[in-house]
Amino acid sequence: MTSIRKKLLLTLIGAMSLVLLIGAWATYGAAREEANSIFDYHLEQIALAVRDQDFNGRTGALAGDERLEFVLRIWDRNGLSIYYSRPHGELPDVARLGFSTERTASGAWRIYAVQHRGQTIAVAQPMSVRARIAAASALRTLTPFVVLLPLAALLIWFVVGRELRPLTGLADSVARRTPDALDPIAERGVPDEALPLVRALNDLLTRLHTALKTQRDFIADAAHELRTPLTALQLQAQLIERANDTDSRQAAIDDLRAGLERATHLVAQLLTLARAEPGAALPTPDAVDLVRLCRQSVIDHAALADARRIDLGLADGPADLAVTGHADALRTLLDNLVANAVRYTPPGGRVDVRCGSDGTNAWLEVTDNGPGIPEAERERVFDRFYRRAGQSASGSGLGLAIVQAIARQHDAQVTLDDAPGGGLRARVVFAKRG
Repeated sequence: MTSIRKKLLLTLIGAMSLVLLIGAWATYGAAREEANSIFDYHLEQIALAVRDQDFNGRTGALAGDERLEFVLRIWDRNGLSIYYSRPHGELPDVARLGFSTERTASGAWRIYAVQHRGQTIAVAQPMSVRARIAAASALRTLTPFVVLLPLAALLIWFVVGRELRPLTGLADSVARRTPDALDPIAERGVPDEALPLVRALNDLLTRLHTALKTQRDFIADAAHELRTPLTALQLQAQLIERANDTDSRQAAIDDLRAGLERATHLVAQLLTLARAEPGAALPTPDAVDLVRLCRQSVIDHAALADARRIDLGLADGPADLAVTGHADALRTLLDNLVANAVRYTPPGGRVDVRCGSDGTNAWLEVTDNGPGIPEAERERVFDRFYRRAGQSASGSGLGLAIVQAIARQHDAQVTLDDAPGGGLRARVVFAKRG
């Protein structure tokens, strides 16, 4: 599992350590340079301090204090050494006036030389001594960095923990949600960076709440709708048992068969609607020929139309028209529209099926010259199990709900309006796809 807290701590502490190390290295170098500058200043000051001393006549090497880490040597105008603070030491000859660094068998020396009244005064210091003292001084400047690093790590740990605390609260808030309590998560106090996540979760919770409510309503409605035909089947079975003659028994059997057909149709409609629900597994979309689809639907419903003396036909349209979708689902959509039109159009009426394109969007259309649907009810007829007043009880009340669900699967829009000359026109317009 990847931990944001651990990543932040490691990244921030690592970055802080790197910055402190770079700063310490720069400080160490600057401190050494500063110490060397001070040592050079001391060399110069010593040389200037002794330039007015009279060393004439003192040609011997004078012993100096061995504890003195500076070495003083003076030459007269003839190049003879008239003073040497470390007679047994080794000091290189002065090559030039001012500051210079010279090497001898005993190591490198830093020398400052100046001439005064014909004398050459040189003050020298071993570079090893300078390096040791400068390093010690520079290391002392690093003490704050050594102390600050763990303090900075503790501060980072505290700040990261405090700033991530809202995420822990957010996780607890999500964990408290149940199928019966899908309230939106409060956005108050949520960091700006987490707001998109909270809003996405709230949108998901809203859709989940809607889906669960729809599912519960669907189950309740399905159970209610199935109860009636199943009860009727039980009564018809009892009538068969009580039948005293062949005619009564045959009539009861016919009623039972019709009841079974209605129950089977209702179950088939319920399964179709379940497959059309959002989130249901769908096959890979393919090109669907709308002209062929309309022609086959007319053929399939021809017998029902003839039985009801309905003039069912395919209106003139394009020779070839296709949309991307699922052939079986679109066949179910069109069959429901055609079946409804044939069922509710009075005998002697007319039902026309057509398809076409307006240049941008393809469409399917079923028109009839039946009683139509009042405008006030055209939205409600898409509700599951809704039946209009006076509608035949043989219908399941799911046909248009299935049409609507399949249309949404295909990014299509279903509209109901008045047909030319009276009746109803059901039109499905498919959105243009890239």
